[in-house]
Amino acid sequence: MASITKKPNREPPYDRIKQAILDGTFEPGFALVETAVAEFCGVSRTPVREALSRLEQEGLVKKTERGMTVRERTPEEILDIYEVRIALEGTAARLAAERHTRMDAIRLEHILTLADEDDKDLGQSHAEGNREFHRGVWRASHNESLIDLLERLNLHLLRYPITTLTAPGRWQESLREHRELVVAILAGDPKRAQEIAEHHFTRARDIRLALWEHDFKETG
Repeated sequence: MASITKKPNREPPYDRIKQAILDGTFEPGFALVETAVAEFCGVSRTPVREALSRLEQEGLVKKTERGMTVRERTPEEILDIYEVRIALEGTAARLAAERHTRMDAIRLEHILTLADEDDKDLGQSHAEGNREFHRGVWRASHNESLIDLLERLNLHLLRYPITTLTAPGRWQESLREHRELVVAILAGDPKRAQEIAEHHFTRARDIRLALWEHDFKETG
């Protein structure tokens, strides 16, 4: 279980606590005692209380009998997240096919080129490139409400440290699906773009669940 050590800096408490949750410093189930978290952030309890309230609204922490704790990871949550994400990503792809601009096309093609040239080990580099690609699709949808929902949903997935791109063959499979999606978007084919996006994230859901099952067996 994590312990809290004071690391003073000028980051707002919300940013400090959120990052500590996402990078695993504050592990799932960890009790966020206000006095200890305030010491960790180098601030008083009031801004910490406000930060925890905001994080509760975003679903990263929750109230329990022990007070505020970091939200646990569960396979049920994975299913919930992807059920919504498949629908939203499909919508984003459909809108991108209908609304993309020339600048959107240039951006997506550039991201694909960078991904093809990325020969680093699987892990953080590929995960960041993958997120950048999907944000490019979101931006091409030109729907700010949809983008906001997807950003919030993505925040929950960041709590799961192992990227689906570590599954054997997934990186190349993902690149192929990204290329197919860009072709459909630039061709102005909303139906095809939506189908590709929904298939892509259904596959990601299945891989995520398989990774969870493997990790559970390893640690259980």
